[in-house]
Amino acid sequence: MSGKSLILGKGFIASRLKEELNCELSDQKIYSYADAEAAIAKFNPETIINCIGYIGENVDACESNIDKALFSNTVVPFILAELCIRKKIKLVHISSGCIYHYDYERSTPIKEDRDPDFFELFYSRTKIYSEQPLNSLAKKYPILILRLRVPLDNRPHPRNLLTKLLGYNKVIDLPNSVTYIPDFIQATKHLLKINATGIYNVVNKSPLKYQELMEVYKKHVNGFKYEVVDFAKLNLVRTNLIMSTEKLELSGFKIRDIHEVLEECVVEYLKY
Repeated sequence: MSGKSLILGKGFIASRLKEELNCELSDQKIYSYADAEAAIAKFNPETIINCIGYIGENVDACESNIDKALFSNTVVPFILAELCIRKKIKLVHISSGCIYHYDYERSTPIKEDRDPDFFELFYSRTKIYSEQPLNSLAKKYPILILRLRVPLDNRPHPRNLLTKLLGYNKVIDLPNSVTYIPDFIQATKHLLKINATGIYNVVNKSPLKYQELMEVYKKHVNGFKYEVVDFAKLNLVRTNLIMSTEKLELSGFKIRDIHEVLEECVVEYLKY
């Protein structure tokens, strides 16, 4: 990766990127343009990777923390975009794929050029509010938007899909696109290297049925049991969908099928 990068944020994705990209991290709070200037002043970065965001314990928490969610997920990216434009810095914004409706009988994997249409969750709306203007700016300025979806990692963390599922001991019955974090990090390196701009879905190929992950875990942990539940009966407002990796692959990055990483993921996870 060429150029000096600075990560903003202190959460799950920020810490993993810092570890793997070997770059600086600032967890300074940003409430204004002046705060953003101060956050980068001592680093003089050529690239800023924005990992600042709010989701809470789960997406429902955004409803009870409207100001925090709106400011972190929407206003901060605008502040950083203006900062980067003025100072000629590349901006990498970590976004989300949880912004679409999906019909499992009729829909095809969602490509980057499809307009977001999932407005039922406030969390999703805050991500849409920021992503659409940033994508317009990316047509002229060096702005890269990376969409993650349901992060899966090979080490325990409250945000890790595997950690969550083990805590629930229940899995839903719908297949979903998933981002395997080690592969996400490699994809990020690649997209920075080729100086990519615009939106990229950074998910692994093929949808994952969560019971497939649980079966791999069960193979390694004697006596482990879990339950498959009908998502429709949970009465939860959530996005479940499958995203296209075509644009990422056309960029020259070979993303692995999610089923190729499950064994690796579980084996490494159990070492912690």
